[in-house]
Amino acid sequence: MSAPPTDLTYRNPVLDADWSDPDVIRVGDDFYLTASSFGRVPGLPLLHSRDLVNWTLVGHALQRLEPESEFGVPRHDCGVWAPSLRHHDDRFWIFWGDPDQGIFQVNAPEIRGPWTRPHLVKAGKGLIDPCPLWDEETGEAYLVHAWARSRSGVKNRLTGHRMHPHGTELLDEGKVIVDADRIPGWFTLEGPKLYRHDGWFWILAPAGGVETGWQGAFRSRDFFGPYEEKVVLEQRDTDVNGPHQGGWVRTPSGEDWFLHFQQRGAYGRVVHLQPMSWARTGAASRTGGDRSGSGGGWPVIGDDGAPVAEHRRPDLPAQPAAAPATDDDFPGGRHGRQWQWTANPRDGWATQHSADGLRLSCVRTADAHDLRRLPNILTQRLPGTPCTVEVELRLDSPEPGARAGLAVLGDAYAWIGLQRGTDGTAHLVHRFAETVAESERDAGHPRLVPEGRVRLRIEAGAGARCRFSYDTGDGFRPSGQTFAATPWRWVGALLGLAALAPTGQGHAGTATFTQFRISPA
Repeated sequence: MSAPPTDLTYRNPVLDADWSDPDVIRVGDDFYLTASSFGRVPGLPLLHSRDLVNWTLVGHALQRLEPESEFGVPRHDCGVWAPSLRHHDDRFWIFWGDPDQGIFQVNAPEIRGPWTRPHLVKAGKGLIDPCPLWDEETGEAYLVHAWARSRSGVKNRLTGHRMHPHGTELLDEGKVIVDADRIPGWFTLEGPKLYRHDGWFWILAPAGGVETGWQGAFRSRDFFGPYEEKVVLEQRDTDVNGPHQGGWVRTPSGEDWFLHFQQRGAYGRVVHLQPMSWARTGAASRTGGDRSGSGGGWPVIGDDGAPVAEHRRPDLPAQPAAAPATDDDFPGGRHGRQWQWTANPRDGWATQHSADGLRLSCVRTADAHDLRRLPNILTQRLPGTPCTVEVELRLDSPEPGARAGLAVLGDAYAWIGLQRGTDGTAHLVHRFAETVAESERDAGHPRLVPEGRVRLRIEAGAGARCRFSYDTGDGFRPSGQTFAATPWRWVGALLGLAALAPTGQGHAGTATFTQFRISPA
């Protein structure tokens, strides 16, 4: 094993969970980051740091996905794709692409809001990964975006527009400014981030796919091109596969840094911090050779273009260790900001009260056989390192068939919890569903729980292999076989709290979760 980081160094990843497609800015002494949230609500997470290493979650910019009718059910691979975060004219701006609707933006005077409702800047299918630029020298504004072939039949190219300085509309039909089909060896060009530096327009954009690709840089004296390209970060002989898609930020002392993601299977897209500098060398294509003839100023990321595992910390004031919250006592029945629903929430799913504990309604549904179809599951990210997850559950519902529990959710899922029998008794149940299965099966033998109360545990080991156990008062006992967590499309596996009941009339009662804890294994 390598040595742990010191007070002078940090180790990657700096965000070891699924903070997909990160973008970062600095405002004064503060750094802010947002990430993709796809179909989960609230969306557009907002993270804060003072040192680029320690991050906390301070809120979300998007409280509900629109249109409401389309996100009343889970749509895990839709919604918010690859947002860009900027600060301009004393406001924070976030642009993102919904692959089925078009390019949206929200803005706010402060990072914690209030944020505007989503404004559709450009309608169309397959418009993804937008990034704006306000050129402080000329007063012009621009926007670049990529394409999703699944919706448009087009990919591997970037389209540029002039944009109204108010950020509300585009001023032309757009022009393809980078066509990566014309660059030997390049494919799946996406995720552009647009900057102005040293007299050039810069686009930092990944290609080659999330698991095997690389980070590219493009530059031109004119926004509409032509652009030269260079690979500036790739895996080489490191363990960091497909290092790409992120943002460049400069510290007050003038240091440059690059935050990007790495795809890690069930853990999703974890975030790395790379040193960055500007070299005075000629441009080179991916296949080699100097294509620019002009020299000068290409970004050098990581260790001469390879990701670093450990590095000197940024030249910033020392900060206490911090990470986005995971534990929750649910004071007053309120859940922390680390939790997201799997679709737009409805009134009555969670009840506020005077004590601690999350009181979830056992929502009636015809889809009780498949948690992947339910909008009322409260989720948070699965940590990227081995951990133990625990929560206490009391099933208060008397409704036959009502159930509640702790789940690991993905294309396949497993959960453990309590279910009310037809005779009024509560049983410990442990169930799973394979990726291709349309309903779940027992993963362990049901057991009578006379008190209707249990402490649940998931031990997530290396490779996101999960062992389930339960404690009804006489110590933890294992249940079922090891379950290998799986991602959803674009999304890492999620931890979930669920409460549901069969279809019927009237309120089906509640389940109460207390003392949610995640600890290192």
